[in-house]
Amino acid sequence: MKIGIPVYDEVDVLDVCGPFEMFDWAGFDIDLLAVEPGMKRFRSKGFPYSVSKGFADADQYDAIWVPGGEPDALAAIIYDPARTYLNFLVSQARHARMMCSVCDGAMLLAAAGLLEGYEATAHWEFLACFPQRFPKVKVAAGHPRFVHDRDRLTGGGVSSGLDTALKLIELLADRALAERVQQAMQYYPDPPVSSVIPPTPAQCPIPPAR
Repeated sequence: MKIGIPVYDEVDVLDVCGPFEMFDWAGFDIDLLAVEPGMKRFRSKGFPYSVSKGFADADQYDAIWVPGGEPDALAAIIYDPARTYLNFLVSQARHARMMCSVCDGAMLLAAAGLLEGYEATAHWEFLACFPQRFPKVKVAAGHPRFVHDRDRLTGGGVSSGLDTALKLIELLADRALAERVQQAMQYYPDPPVSSVIPPTPAQCPIPPAR
């Protein structure tokens, strides 16, 4: 199995690294991809990292994993006149078995037109973006950790990427492999606090086009 993870500057570290490690434990081949190869930086105080493969050199993948990031970074991708990132997603979707996202990465799938008519979820702060910017997306009720609708798999907030990655492993391989990955990573969450998800803000946090 081959997984492509198209990254960009100011991407969320856990959206990339947590699922990457799960896919690696599953024995999948994983490519980090960017519009142009080179050094990239995770969001906020994130550390720099190197991406060796650009979109022009990308393979065809069994699944594409779209991570979330800073709202300004998403806006730069969504409103790019060349639609370089979005067109890459559209091209890959023609043959990929699954197109996936985690957190506000769902906004990039939606902007590419790849969630129209699908049920999906995202980080709770960004759920208003669907009806306001992408009204053809069906918003899943509540705050599910992930939503699987046919050949689309969308995860909720950042840590939901771990659950979503396990689901993708199950879909591409089988449940037994997903369980072995869970065991290898000792992923049995039991957080020491128990808060509730706040109400979704009224406005989409992604800045409008300038």
